[in-house]
Order: sequence, then structure tokens, then C-alpha cells
Amino acid sequence: MPELPPPVWVATSARLQSLVADLARQPRLAVDTESNSLHAYREQVCLIQFSTPDTDYLVDPLILADLSPLAPIFSDPKIEKVFHAVEYDLVGLKRDFGFEIVSLFDTMQSARILGYPQVGLDALLGLKFGLKVDKRFQKADWGQRPLPPDRLNYARLDTRHLLPLRDLLQVELEAAGRWDLAREEFIRLAQPNGNGRPEASPRALSRAEAWQRVANTQKFTGPQLAVLKELCDWREIAASRMDRPPFKVVDDKRLTAIALTAPESTRALDEFLTPHQARRFGTEILRAVARGRRAAPLERPCTARPNGAFLLRMDLLNQWRKHSAQKLHIESDLILPRGWMHAIAEKNPQTVEELAALMPASPWRLEKFGEEILKTIAPKIRKTGD
Repeated sequence: MPELPPPVWVATSARLQSLVADLARQPRLAVDTESNSLHAYREQVCLIQFSTPDTDYLVDPLILADLSPLAPIFSDPKIEKVFHAVEYDLVGLKRDFGFEIVSLFDTMQSARILGYPQVGLDALLGLKFGLKVDKRFQKADWGQRPLPPDRLNYARLDTRHLLPLRDLLQVELEAAGRWDLAREEFIRLAQPNGNGRPEASPRALSRAEAWQRVANTQKFTGPQLAVLKELCDWREIAASRMDRPPFKVVDDKRLTAIALTAPESTRALDEFLTPHQARRFGTEILRAVARGRRAAPLERPCTARPNGAFLLRMDLLNQWRKHSAQKLHIESDLILPRGWMHAIAEKNPQTVEELAALMPASPWRLEKFGEEILKTIAPKIRKTGD
């Protein structure tokens, strides 16, 4: 593989305008982002990478105050944006800059649709081009400045080979008769309303709800939940103050153990913390525990239990899509995404037209699976009623 020219660092308005002019001429371009979710309380996109056939660009959103000139590029249907595992990138680009992505190609989803056993970028680049991908910086702090040269080279390689990989995968998709399915999946992924991607990360939710997101607490009593809530409230405040992810202050496992036992002394608390955590946070944690012990017991918010007909439809659809996926040697969510399956089970469509409204922009799936879906949910359900 010939030595690559250095990437273009874009950190001034003039460089940004030059980049936009180049991207606007391209029929397709490769895109990736790097964020700091493992290193900051409020995650943000810290780097945006673009590759054209000739040039790799690294855009610094921490220096550039206004990235709005890129918006027309992302929303232009005539310019295809090629990503690998696009969902995470879409969330960050929308959250931080308001970008809407129109016309995308996802190399990971393409590999999944083709039934590849390994769909990571490193696996695909190794298989197709014999490239060995350096994984050292996958969990790096991309908010650090200046970024060292080896980190910059790692970032540019995330997009450098996406365009030729995309072309190879499209040929395979067409040969396998799955290009139409892939195009439907790309459209679905770009949808902003939950069928394709979430609108926000869990941390964007209210601090007051943090205790509800802690795993393995279903059997907690009301008093234990009250202590857990106070501990989670404290942790959110501490993490925000320190600009660190909450799990790097005190992880969930330690926090739940403290909530279960509600220690009242430093000595009892030390059992659950590292020495550093005990020195730095011990007094604050004991105060949070005391507040929780004094608080009224908590109950988890109740959600309406789905009726039996809905649950039966979900079960039937689950079985059907699993069987259909096995026949095509792909994963079941590619046959029928879970969001659509939930909507179908809830609405119980009776006709192909009603079903189409629940599967937007999916003519291939509708033609191939529509009648099967209706037959799957129809006979047994109508005997049990809604």
C-alpha cells in the first residue's frame, strides 16, 4: 500500500470553506466522527473525518465555532455519505450540530445484510484489502488537544478505505439480490423518530431519573430505592462538577451495593469503595445515604401491562422473523426491525395498505414479507380478540 499524503487539518473558517467546496463536487464521500463519551460528563463530537478519493480531512469542532456550512453537504440527496456503523454518528451529528443526514450508505449494515460473520471495520478491511487496523485509540480521549500525530493517522484511516469498501459491498449486494433491502435499511437508519435511531443518549435524560437507569435493581425495596436515588443524584452532580462520566466517579456495581446496605459509618462504607474513592467521596456518599434513609420509600413508575393479544402478536412475529432470518442467513432485525414489529403487534393491521403505513419506505420488505406478516398475526389473534 503506497504511503498516504498527510490529512488536511480543518480548524479555520477558510479551511472549512475550502473543504465544503471540495465536498460539494463529490458524488459520494466517507464520513466518521470521534467523541469523548468515556471521558466527559456531557459527550460531544470532538472530530469529524471526511475522505474523498483524493484527500482525507480532519475537522476540529472544538475550535470551529460554526460548522453550519457543512449542513447542505449532509442534507444533499445527490451526495452519498458513506459511514461504518452510522447510528452512533447520526446521534452525535444531530445533537451537537443539528445536521440531518440524507442519502447514506452504511458498510457495516451492508456486511450484515450479506451475512458476513464479522462486520467490524477492522475485519472487513483485513478481508477485502489485507489491511491491519490499529485499535489502540478506540477508547481514547478525543477531546484532548493537541492530538498527537499517531492519533490523527488513526482517525484518517477510519474513512480512508470506506469508499472502495462501499463499492465492493454494493456489487455483492446486487449479486445477492439484496441491494433493495440495503437501500431500505439506509433510509430507515436515517429516520429521526426512533425506528432508525434514538434522539438522545440516556445521559441527556433528567438527573432525577438517573436511579431508574441503574441495572439489576428490580428487587430493591422502597427504602433501598430511596437510598439509590439519593446516591445517583449525588453521583450526577459530582460527575458534572468533575466533567467525567458517572461510572468513572463510582460505578453502578458499587453504588447498588451501598444502596442495599445503607452504611452509616466510614468504616462500613470503606468495604465498597477504593481507597481513593473513600478519601475523596466518603463523606458526601454517607450524607447521600442518610438523606435516602430519611426519605419516603420509592416505587418504580408503573407502565401499563400490554394486553394478551399484543403479547401473542409479538411472540408470533418474533418466531416468524427468526425463522425467516435463518433462511437468509442474516440477523432477524434485518427482516423486521424491532420498532416496526412493536408497531405491527400494537396496531394489528388487517391489510397490506395498513401494514405499509407501519413500515415506511420499505417496498422490498413489504412485497417479500407483507402477506407472510399478515398471515402470521391474523388467524390465532382473531380468535382471542383484542
